[in-house]
Order: sequence, then C-alpha cells, then structure tokens
Amino acid sequence: MEYRCTERPSRLVEPAERSTSPEKTRKEIVSKGSSGMEVILATLENTQDLQSILNILYILNELLTVGGGRRIGVFVSKGGTGILLQLVISASKESPPSEEVMLQLHSVLAKVGPKDRKFGVKARLNGALNVTVNLLKQNLQNYKLLLPCLLVLQVYSSNTVNAVSLGKNGVVELMFKIIGPYSKKNTSLLKVSLDTLGALLKSKTNAQRAVVHVPVLLYIYQDWHRNDTRHRHILIRKGILSCLKNITNIKLGRKAFIDADGMRILYNTSTECLSVRTLDPLINTSSLIMRKCFPKNRLPLPTIKSVFHHQLLHVPAGGPVAQLYNQPLGMDDVVDESDNNEEAEAENDMENEVEDHHAGNDDIETDINKLRPKETHSRPFEELKIYERFFMELSEDFQVFKFDNPKKGVTATPEAPKSHRPIIVPTAQALPPKNPTAAPLQGECPHPAPVSALDLDTINITKDQDGCGDHTHSRPHPGAGLEQELVQGLERVALDGAGPQGGEGGGNKHNRQPPILAGGVAARLGGEGEEMLAEDWAEEEESSEEGVLHVPDTALLLPLHDPDLYVEMVKSTSSVPQFSEVAYPDYFGHVAPTSREHILERVYGVQSPLPPFRTKIFQDIERLIHPNDILDKVVYDLDIQSCPVVDGGESLKFNSQFESGNLRKAVQVRKFEYDLVLNSDINSNHYHQWFYFEVSGMRVGAPYRFNIINCEKSNSQFNYGMQVLMYSVQEAISGRPRWVRTGTDICYYKNHFSRSSIAAGGQKGKSYYTMTFSMTFNHKDDVCYFAYHYPYTYSTLKMHLQKLEALRTPQTYLREDVLCETLGGNSCPLLTITAMPESTSNDQICQFRNRPLVFLSSRVHPGETNASWVMKGTLEFLMGSSPLAHSLREAYIFKIVPMLNPDGVVNGNHRCSLSGEDLNRQWQNPSPELHPTIYHTKSLLQYLAAIQRAPLVFCDYHGHSRKKNVFMYGCSLKETVWETNISATSCELHEDLGYRTLPKILSQMAPAFSMASCSFVVERSKEATARVVVWREIGVQRSYTMESTLCGCDQGKYKGLQIGTRELEEMGAQFCVALLRLKRLTSPLKLRNHAHLLDVESDLTETRCKGSSTPSTYLLEDEEASFMEEVDYSAESGDEPDNDPNTADPHDNHLSDSESNNYRDSLT
Repeated sequence: MEYRCTERPSRLVEPAERSTSPEKTRKEIVSKGSSGMEVILATLENTQDLQSILNILYILNELLTVGGGRRIGVFVSKGGTGILLQLVISASKESPPSEEVMLQLHSVLAKVGPKDRKFGVKARLNGALNVTVNLLKQNLQNYKLLLPCLLVLQVYSSNTVNAVSLGKNGVVELMFKIIGPYSKKNTSLLKVSLDTLGALLKSKTNAQRAVVHVPVLLYIYQDWHRNDTRHRHILIRKGILSCLKNITNIKLGRKAFIDADGMRILYNTSTECLSVRTLDPLINTSSLIMRKCFPKNRLPLPTIKSVFHHQLLHVPAGGPVAQLYNQPLGMDDVVDESDNNEEAEAENDMENEVEDHHAGNDDIETDINKLRPKETHSRPFEELKIYERFFMELSEDFQVFKFDNPKKGVTATPEAPKSHRPIIVPTAQALPPKNPTAAPLQGECPHPAPVSALDLDTINITKDQDGCGDHTHSRPHPGAGLEQELVQGLERVALDGAGPQGGEGGGNKHNRQPPILAGGVAARLGGEGEEMLAEDWAEEEESSEEGVLHVPDTALLLPLHDPDLYVEMVKSTSSVPQFSEVAYPDYFGHVAPTSREHILERVYGVQSPLPPFRTKIFQDIERLIHPNDILDKVVYDLDIQSCPVVDGGESLKFNSQFESGNLRKAVQVRKFEYDLVLNSDINSNHYHQWFYFEVSGMRVGAPYRFNIINCEKSNSQFNYGMQVLMYSVQEAISGRPRWVRTGTDICYYKNHFSRSSIAAGGQKGKSYYTMTFSMTFNHKDDVCYFAYHYPYTYSTLKMHLQKLEALRTPQTYLREDVLCETLGGNSCPLLTITAMPESTSNDQICQFRNRPLVFLSSRVHPGETNASWVMKGTLEFLMGSSPLAHSLREAYIFKIVPMLNPDGVVNGNHRCSLSGEDLNRQWQNPSPELHPTIYHTKSLLQYLAAIQRAPLVFCDYHGHSRKKNVFMYGCSLKETVWETNISATSCELHEDLGYRTLPKILSQMAPAFSMASCSFVVERSKEATARVVVWREIGVQRSYTMESTLCGCDQGKYKGLQIGTRELEEMGAQFCVALLRLKRLTSPLKLRNHAHLLDVESDLTETRCKGSSTPSTYLLEDEEASFMEEVDYSAESGDEPDNDPNTADPHDNHLSDSESNNYRDSLT
C-alpha cells in the first residue's frame, strides 16, 4: 500500500464506524464535569469531520508547545497517546492519506512521545510503527512531512525492540539516503536524520547493518569539517560522530573504522579543532571513538604474574595462589576482542567518577543476626592462654622495680639475626668506571658489572664532624658534574671496610673495600672480588675530593632518624628479591617542607572534564598513526635479571631494587617519553598502584613524560589535583632532604592495554589505566626518586622504634615484643605503652592494671604509606613529655601493632602479603600459616575478650586513594538498617550511640578530619575486615577504620592543600588528644556535664535526613567509597565551637587554655 499524501479533503472515518452520536457524546462530557483536556480528547476521538480533526490538532499543537512538560503529562495521563495513534491508523486507510492530517498528527506525536514511557510499545502494538515507516519511504522528497516523521521515528527507536524491527524494515538504509555531504539547505532535517540514525544504531543488529557505511560517514564528516568553517553546524558534525561511536561498539565496526583510516581522519580533524573551545563536543566524541578503536594490546611482559615468587609451605588447594600457578603458561594474559566485552561508556567517559549510589544498597548487610555481636567465643580459653605473656602489665606488681632506673622492667626486642648478603649504601644505577674493568666471566652479560660488595657485618658508616677524619674516596666518573657540588661544608660519610687483618681503617690498603656510592656520585667498580691498587687509592685521595658524599645534618629536625642506625636495620630485613641496596631518601631521611603544597587546578585540555585527558590521549594515538616515530626501547627490565639493561647515555637509567621499591619495566617510546610497568604483588597477578623507583642520567630542562601503564583502579585523585612525589639527591646534599609534590600535565585515564579476565576476577573487557605526568629536571647528573606517596619502609619503622625507646622517660612504661614472624622471616613488633605507676602501693597498682585498653594497628596494606606516617605521629605523641601525653598514658594502656604487613612493605607490594591475599579480608578465619600477623593480632583481641578486658577503642589506620580529607568507617546496627528496607522493631535496633563520639571529637579539633565523609554502615563485602570482625566478634563498639587521604583536603584549615607528612603526623597526635577527651567525657563523674556531646541522636537523625544529598561510602572494593569529587562537607565540619567567653559553657568539651598550649607544644 502506498502512502503518498495529497491535499484532497475527505472524510477521515466512515459514519458506520462511529457508534456514538455527537449529541450523546456532548451530554456525557458535560455531565462528568470533565477538564478542558478531556473535552478536547473526547471531541477528537469522536468527531467525524476532517476539518474538525485538523482544527483540534492545531489547538493541541499550540497547547503542548506552550504548556511544556506538565501539560504533555496531563495529555498522556488522559490517554491522548492512544487516541493519536489510532488516528494515525485511521488516516493511513484513506487513499491517499491526507498530508495535512499526517503532518499534524506526527507533529503532536513528536512532542508527546518523549514524555510517554510506553510510547514505543503502544505504537508497535497499535501498528503505527509501520505506518510511519511507509509514510517516510513514500515521501523522501517531501521535506515538510519528512521532519515530523523522523522525529517520531527517533522516539520509536528508543525502544530496543522497535529499533530492531525498524532495522529489519530497512530504515537504517533509508537514513543513509537522507543524510549527505555539506549543504546549506535542509540542515534541520539532516540534524534530525542523524539523531534518528544514532538512536537506531544503539542496537548491535542495526550497527552490523551499518558497518558497510563507515567509509561514507567518515567522508561526510570530513566534508562537513572542511566546509563548516564558521562552525555553525556543530550539532550535525556531532551527530555524524555519534553514529560512528555507536557502530564502533561492535568488533566489526571497529575493524571497519580502522580499515577506512578512521584513526587518522579523526585525529587530524580533532587536532585542527583544539584551538576552538566551542568545538569541545566534537573533540570529546572523537577521542572516545579513537580510544575505543585503538587496538587492544597485552602488556609488554612475558607474564602478568609478579616477577618475584615466594614459595609457600602451605598452599590451599582452592586459594588464589594455587589458581595462579596452576594456570598454563601464556594463558594468564589473553586479550578479549569479543563484542560483549565492551564496558558501557557514558558520553562524558568520566571513568565511573559519578556512580549510582543507590546501587550500593545491594552490598549493605541485611541479615540482622550478622549485625549483632557474637555471644560465644570461637576459641577455648586454654588455647588463648599463651597470649598472656603479651599482657604482663595486667599482672605486674612492680615489687622489684626500681623507679629511678628508666630501663628496668622493659622487655627489649630480640635482636634479629644479621644477614650476610652484600649491601650498597646508598644506591643508584651503575655508571662505567674511569679505568677499564676486568673482563666479564664466560656466560655473563657484557655490561658493566656491579661493584664489589661489602659484607654487611664489616660495613661501617661514620660521620666526621670537623672534616678532619680519615676518609676514603671513590673513583669519579669522567664528566660527571655532581662531584663538583659535594664539598659544600656538610657532613661527610666514609664507608670503611675492615680488611682481613682487622682494624678500623688501619689495615693494608690493598685489602680495603672501596666506598660504594650512587651512580651519579661515584663509579661502581666491576668484577667479583676486584681490588683497587694502593697507588690508585692514594691518587684518588689526593685528587678527588669531590668523590665524598655529603649527608645533610638533619639530626635536629629529625630526632628519630639516623642513617647509621637505618643501615643496621636494613641488615636484618629479609626480602624476597634479597635487596642489596638502600635508597637515598630512606638513608638521608625526609624533612617536611615549610611551604604549603596546593592541590593542582585542572588544566584545560589535560584534565578537563567530558572527557578528560584529550591532549595525552592524542599523543598516545600518534603512536598508532606514526609508528616509525616510536623507539620502543627497553631500558630497564626485572624479568631479565641476569642481564640488566643499561645504555650509553641516550636514555634515562632506572632502578627499583631496594626496600619498598616497585618498578618492573621501563620502555623508552620517544626521546623524552617512557612507559613504565609496575610489578604485581608477590604471588599475585594484579594490585598495581604503588610505585617507588629511581631515575638518573637526566638532561636539565628536557620535557620528560612518564606513563605508568598498568594501574587498575577506575579513578584516582591524580585527576583531581594530586601530584606524584619526588626526592632529589642534589637538593638533599644542598640541605633540603625532602620529598616534594611535583609533576605537570598529570592525568589518569583508561588505556588500550587489555586486562585479562583472570586478573580481573572473571570480568571480561577490562582495561588498564595510565597515570601520566610530565617532569623537567633542574640539576645535571641528579639522582631522583619518584613515589606514589611518602615512602615509609619496614627498616624505617624499626629505626624509629629503637629511637623512641632511647627517648623513654622513667615515667613511661614501654615494652616492645615480637608478636610473630612473618612468612618472609621478618618480625612483627607489638608495642605496649602506658604510664608507670607512681608507687608500688595497692591503689596505684590497681589503677595501673585496670586502665582501659586502646588497640591500634596500621599498614595492613603496604601501598597506604600515609597510615604509617599517622602512626608515627601517634607513637611520638604517646612517647612525648608533654602533660597531655602523660595524662593520656595515665588514662589508657595502648597495645599497638604499627605494621601488620611487614613483608608486603619490604617487597614493594601494593595490597597483599606474601600469601598473595589481602590481609584485611582474612580477619574472620585467619590462617596461622598464611596470615600469621592477622591470626596472632586477632588472638590478642580474643584473649582480652575472654578475660573481660576488651578494648575501649580499636582503630586500624588506612589510606584512601579516591577521597579527600581524613575520616572514619565505623559499625552501627541502626544506621545499617536505615539504609535498607529491613523491617525491624525498635528493640531490635537498640544500640548505644557512643560509636559516634570519637569521630565527632576529631571533627571538632582536627582540621583535616571530615565528619561528613564518615560512614557507619556495615557491608557484606567488608564482613571479613578488621573493623567489622572486631566489632562483631570481640564486641568493641568503637571499632574503626581511620582513612587518610593520599591527596589533600577540600574543607577546613587545609582546604586546597595537598597533605604532607607534617599533617599526617599531626593527625596521629590529634587522634591521641581525642582519646584523652573521650576518656574525660565518658568518665562517670563528668558524663552528666558532657551529655550534650554524647547525645548524638539528633546529629544521627540529621545526617540520615541529609543522606539523599550526601553520598554514602559503602559498596566499594578496598575499603573505599566510590569516587565523588563534589561532596558536601558542610554537614558536620562547619560546626565550629562557640568561643564567646560570655556564652561558653563552663563544662564544655573544648580544651582549656593550658591544655591547648600543651597540645600545641607537643605537636611542635
């Protein structure tokens, strides 16, 4: 049947088809008191006159145009859509149909359709779908009628079933007959045609039909780009790109796009648009298409498993390690190019920056029984009695204690056995020596060999205060510029090796080991056991004063740091790679900068939203378009350990073979650009985020770009102002030994490296992410280090603990025990800190033993180094001499495990221990063989619960990579139920709200803390974490995870600043002061006076009411909330105390003047 329209007036409906007379209809309408819209629709449905129908349609068109969405909603609710569709069917039966009626009907339907959710279904069931299609086919040249038909067709296509049906009817091919090259005519019609085609192509079936038209679309886009010089038709150009975007959602479409040279076409057109801000929509869509079509590649690695392997004595058959190593070779990293592997990409492609938080409700625990504390203990007390030895303070009577002896009664840490592996202090990449070295042994790699190693037990580092000591010097590298800057009057370090005949520097010079310094400072000598002649040494001592390494004198600024002691700690630290080097930053130490480091503002075109990172992406796309410009030169590779990669000076030198270091491979892709690949956690094939590596051999002023290409998290604070950290040796020897925030053009985005489903938990189509930054170096021959966050090694912890013990006063009770030994052979320290009793009287001893306990832990995730800096602040405050610190020690007994995962920290892991598992997901059923630190820490808590001495507070320190500020996660039955649809009685939800007191105190006194970011919801995915297990199984109401940002703050005193070690240590100290205030507020004598703080029911209700505007922090991996940049932090953090002396409550909860002064003194 043909539907070519004419202007011939006719009757639309035969009289026989109308069973209701006009008179009867009029009476019914009037008697019902119907509204005006009902009158119009009833008249339209029942009238037989063509002109009357047209008049009513004219009226509806005007009403719906002027009335907007609300009037259209009324129209739909009164059944107007069905009446219009029925009229379309009736009008189509006319031969030929009336053009004016069809025009008006489709004009009204185009307005109504988008507001009617069932519009597509109604049209398909009614049969109007085919009427519109046939009308379109017969009137391709009738632009007046074509436009409203296309608008209605676009609405039809929003329904998937309709879109497939329309595709079968040839509508996709029909659209390509309407769109065409650049023309000034009928641009509105072309725009609607492209939008309709784009809606149709969302169906994969239709996209397959359109694959053959990809070259046509590219040609049309080029033509419009070339001729639309004034950019008046941006919407048309974007419509063409939208069609391409939908076609390239399928594999065939991506292949057709590549074959048609689409990458080059869109790259060239986009780069020509970069200078025009109004063309951002075109650039954004083009970058989306190009990124999607960029061929998926494997990482440039032989395997995604860690380059290091630690053999476990016990490997559970179904555990992750067994699955990992049972995988056949070559099958652990397979690129999946199937059509169903594409993640849904929103047009703004913000990498899940804004997620549907309501979806998080699926993870909230809904079983009330699991939200109640366990009433029975899982282990018999006889089994737990062995842990009594860790609680000597609960039975100590001090009868034989001499109170004038500060060391009496303190349990010293057993000295770990010394390792005899070689060590190099400090470290850097090797440089060729001045004189020829011995020839390499047969079968060895013909590269400069490392220096002759010093035995750990013979190495001795001394500081010469007056510069008159007996120094040994290393052979300088010709042309090295750093040596000339090593005589600035700073302290010198001499590395003296005791010869076979013994003596300290007095032995035969032929047998003395040469000093071993960094690559840019002094040359490394090659050859196992190679000796330097006495004449050479004498010549060096006379002529090479510049070969001496200067160590900054930071003793006054860093009382807990000592390079000599640090080296001793390194000697007893065990690592899987058997590290033999020490990094400069860990050796020199870090002095926090005095200036504030601001959060970077987003740079337009680099971190601009919708979508981000286009400049960097275009540079990546250039690799595919101009492959001959890519060097693809491997300059560092841990997978080739027997043959380290070195270069003749044209490339940077990299190194990560030191404690906590992580860099697996470096590939030079351009002269000043490097792709970096991180090593996965040991016994794992994922968890790539933490990095810590050394760079040397740089050129001053050159614009270097570094791309870390195998990050895994879907978003990062690197997109929102966070910078990487850099440590310059040149700056350190000039008196500025510090980590500084640095880097420009920083961004974090999804790349074209495919992430294996094996490493992604079975999910297909996942990609890795690139963290890229640019860097210009200021010093020639510098040695620089880059890190994800401020490094804090296991050896640093041991050094700090020894220094703290040395600072102990007679009034402080400090005991350090070894809780257990880790899988890697490192000890896990357990600290007990409290105040000594004033005497041995019964009252004093009783008060001592009955102090409430506070249990603190930290660093279960190795990559969260900020947790260790917070813990350092806590320990320093607890061991301090201020009145507040003394009061705190008198108030509590502190049990502290400062590093729950020493092995992960030592070996540069991001999240796991040597078992290849996240230890913070093992608390429900830890294995003594695989998770010893968690097993024994939980046993300590179980012992305390068994003797009715459960801690008052448990807090596990963590770091957060996707949120700002410092905040807490806690556990609440009531708040968890409120977030779900559980029906529960008020008695079932009864709980003490004291769990909110400590976070509220912190929000009032700690400028970095945000109460609005806190969450007290219990999630299923977190049921095996420390926070939830200690709350549920041990019965600790105040069980928390305290998260510290890796980036900075967006509220309070530090708003707009990146967080540093000073602020992190301050947070640790403020946590202590908050505990002291908590003690005073919960004291029975003072409870009544501070009821206004403890009564947080109103605050809780208010927070619940604001829940719709404040995003929740549940349902996220790794104890992290989904990333939300725009978070309203005004709910709690703005509650500033009233400091008016005339209105202040004499019993308020704020520190007194003397307390405040003491608190400030303790922090400084």
